[in-house]
Order: sequence, then C-alpha cells, then structure tokens
Amino acid sequence: MLRTLLLLISLCLLGTGCTVNEVVVADETELLVAQAPADESRLLDIGIVELAPGVDEKNNPRKTGVYDEIRLAETKYLAYHLKTTLQGTGHWGAVRVIPSRQAFTDIIISGQIEKSDGEFVALEVTVNDATGRHWFSKAYETQTGLTSYSDRRDRRLDPYQKIFNDIANDLHAFAEQMPHKDLVQTRQVSELQFFADMSPLAYGEHLATNDDGIYSIARLPAENDPTVARLRQIRERDRLVVDTLNEHYANFYYGIAIPYRNWRKVSRQESIAYRQVKRSARMQTLVGVVVLAGSLAVDTNNSSSSRQRRVNRNLQYMGVSEGLNRIIGGIQRSGEADSHLAAIAELSESFGSQAAPMVVNVEGQERRLTGTAEAQYEGWRRLLKEIYQAETGFTQTVDVGAPSRTTERAPTN
Repeated sequence: MLRTLLLLISLCLLGTGCTVNEVVVADETELLVAQAPADESRLLDIGIVELAPGVDEKNNPRKTGVYDEIRLAETKYLAYHLKTTLQGTGHWGAVRVIPSRQAFTDIIISGQIEKSDGEFVALEVTVNDATGRHWFSKAYETQTGLTSYSDRRDRRLDPYQKIFNDIANDLHAFAEQMPHKDLVQTRQVSELQFFADMSPLAYGEHLATNDDGIYSIARLPAENDPTVARLRQIRERDRLVVDTLNEHYANFYYGIAIPYRNWRKVSRQESIAYRQVKRSARMQTLVGVVVLAGSLAVDTNNSSSSRQRRVNRNLQYMGVSEGLNRIIGGIQRSGEADSHLAAIAELSESFGSQAAPMVVNVEGQERRLTGTAEAQYEGWRRLLKEIYQAETGFTQTVDVGAPSRTTERAPTN
C-alpha cells in the first residue's frame, strides 16, 4: 500500500498523466484540374444557391456553440468559395452564386451546413440539372489540422479545402460519365426554361415533363427566329445582373475573410483546449480521489517502531493534501473550460458586426444584399418580363453599384 501511495503521490507531484495533448494532421484531397482546354460543348454552367444555415429555431448558442451571426455569414462565404474552387478546375462554363432558383442555369448546387466550428465542418450537398435529373446527394465532412491555419500555408487554400475539392471532383466524375447528347440537351432545356418563363404562350409547349418531373424537349425553336435572338440578348442581360450580384458576393467574401479566418482559428483552438481541459480535469480529479482514498487507508498505528509510524503519518498527510489539491484543481480546470466556451461566444457575437452587408443599386433603387437579394432578383425578373411583353426592346440601363474591395484578399482556389 505504501509503495502504491508513494507512486501516486510522485505522479501527481510531477504532473504526469494529468494533461492531454492533441495533434491532428488534416486529410487532403488533390483537386482534379483540366490539363487541356475542354470541349466547349461539354461545358455546363453552374449555379450555387446560398447554403442553408442548418440552425434549429430553438438553438441555444451557449449550449450548441452555433451562433446565428457566424452561420448566416457562412451560407454566403462557403458557397462563394465553392464557386472559386469549381471555376479554377477548367471543367465548367460560368460558375455563379445565384440568389434564387429562378436564375435558370444548367446545373444547380444546393446544400446545408451541418457543422462548422473551425475544427470540424460537415455539409450536405445536392446536385440537380436543368432537366430535373438528380446527380447526387452526399454528405461531406473533414477535420482541420494543426497547420490548417498556419501563416505559412498556401493562402489560396481554405482550411476546409478538402471538402470543396471533394465536391468538385465528384461533380467532374459524374459529368464525365454522362453521354454527350445529355449534356447538350441539358443546356438546351435550361435555355428553353428561360424562354418559357419570359413568354409562356410562345414557348410553354416546347418542353414536356414525364411523371417523375423530368424535362424533355418537345421541339426546338427555329434558329433564324428573331424572337429567339431577342430572348438570348435578354438572357445575357439577366446573366450580367447575376454576374454583378456575384461581385457583391465577392465583396462580402473578401471583406469578411480576415475576421472569419481568425474566428475559425481561435474557435478551433478554444474547442481543442476545452476538450483537453475537460479530460485533464477528469483525470486530475480521479487521481486526487485515488490518492486521497489510499492515504486514508494507510494504517498509521500498525508499525513495529515509532519512527515507521511517523513516516506513515507524514505520507498520509502528504497524500491527503495532494489528493485534495488535485480534486480542487480539477474543479478549477472545469471552470476554466467554461471560460473557453465564453471566449468562443464573445468572438462569434463580435463577428457579426464585422461582416457588413452590401448595398446594390438597380434601376436607381438601393437594395441591401443580405436577406433581400432573392427579392431583388425577383423584382429584376418582373422588370425583364415587362420589357419583353411591352416589346420595347432592352434599352434600360442596369446600374449595379460596383463594390469596393478590401485590400486584403481571401484565398481564391
């Protein structure tokens, strides 16, 4: 008993067994990039809808660690970074973040943020094309590592880059196995959907749908039809507005890059520290209880000499003292863990004030590009229809205020 007690006391005094260190090396996925210019007939345009925040209505940030200010910013930031990743592969046509599904395009990517705290990220992603064909739905997740936020890392790569590369590679793999005629038909269907939306009477019957809601082409309009040429001009103007809206998404992306990077970095550190403190506190308390129990169990009177009895009593006093200190230390470290959570909460709450919304000017009216972006685009589409139906041609100017970029730019891979 005395030997065991001496060993436990020594371990506690030396501090071994009471701390836990985590070293995580992040997984990586190589992004597949086109080695030669792609066949333009296979280049499909992609529209990425702002991600759903995935926050429960009854969410309690203090308990879940999920803060509305952060998550709402991430719905735009992560969508835009996916755009930059896909654009950099050379496998696609135009890649845009779209304010709503009314922005007819060849492929639509939607998704939801399941988790994002700087250390772990999980996304649910769904991909469909203009014909209604479902490409895939898939869950993506990864854990950042020790060097993910290093100042020496490639700043073009996001700490969550593995997820974006995985999505891009899966999209490319799916498109590669599609017959060429299906790719061409997808582009034709998205164009006819725009035509039918602008002029239902003239083009509503050019598309047919089956029982599964899959679109097919009933007939194609004549290429020399002047109405087709005019509608294509209007569609280009529509794309111009979406491109300009993307400039504001870009402004948001670059504008919050620094505070968002810092928040994720510190949030990751705080989350790891919280776990380490909890584990260390439990270990420290457990050892303290064992030492205390062992010390109290020592029989200080059962000895053949008075000297041995004094030694036993001294060891008991040391054990009791050290055991109580360990228990108290464990309780104090548990309180320290709560302070880490408080630090995360404070960072998250301050983040919202740094991620300012943008203002756009369409037809002389200023609109805030936050929750009103979809409504703004819907108003723009109504204006397009009025122009077409009045047969006035497309002469109005679209003045969408050019956003001023911050000098510090975020990674753009």
